[in-house]
Amino acid sequence: MSLTNKKDFAVIIRVKNANPNGDPLSENRPRITADGYGEMTDVCLKRKIRNRLMDRGIDIFVQSDDNNIDGFASLRERFEKSLTAEQRKNGEAACEKWFDVRAFGQVFAIPGARSGEGVSIGIRGPVSIQSAFSIKPVSITSVQITKSVSGESGAKKGSDTMGMKHRIDSGIYVFFGSMNPQLAVKTGFSDDDAKVIKEILPSLFENDASSARPEGSMEVLNVVWWEHNCPSGQASSAKVHNSLRLEETEDFNPVLSFDPAKGPDDADINWPRPVVLNGI
Repeated sequence: MSLTNKKDFAVIIRVKNANPNGDPLSENRPRITADGYGEMTDVCLKRKIRNRLMDRGIDIFVQSDDNNIDGFASLRERFEKSLTAEQRKNGEAACEKWFDVRAFGQVFAIPGARSGEGVSIGIRGPVSIQSAFSIKPVSITSVQITKSVSGESGAKKGSDTMGMKHRIDSGIYVFFGSMNPQLAVKTGFSDDDAKVIKEILPSLFENDASSARPEGSMEVLNVVWWEHNCPSGQASSAKVHNSLRLEETEDFNPVLSFDPAKGPDDADINWPRPVVLNGI
């Protein structure tokens, strides 16, 4: 059975001395907006969600090169060798097999599509993830680093031994997401699938350490979960998301509050009640 009712969620993240999402077009500096607010792209966040799903042994279609568990060298190879020719004619089997396909959607380019002999299958997923932004402008610190060894035996250190490393000193980020029952009907995304995502969001940065993100430098503080009482939702996602208020404190432990909408008679509109989960 597909997703019963609409769901919205928000994830509050604390960053301390880490590069949450580097920009390869800017020497891998942390991404920031023109106004100086920190940014993590939706692609980056979906990658982390996929990785946590893979930690649970769940089949994922879009696997990164450094976390490839089935040995397929490309998405095309995974698609063609995992499904029969008959199954590849539509997206139903792909949605059933791969969690991220039925959640986020996918475009499958079938061989021969450009010549008119094949087809391109587009699947629109019911789970949407927004980019994360800091609630205040962030400060970027850049430090110069040096290798202490030579790359070749007997060779002296060359000019390429110098480099730069960038980090966000401290910041609170938040991103929002939504789950759409109308689209879930088409992919088979279920209430059980939604429950799995709800369970992994508090541990989004576990097993995600790197030199740019040392262990403990990225932390999910809270997950806010809104569950509507109908498929179309009691209010738009924009209004639900905008009801969340975050007040950043000096110790970077934000205070959460909610601003429910008022009706013409100044009474609270029947919005979905937020449930706040703590990160782990």
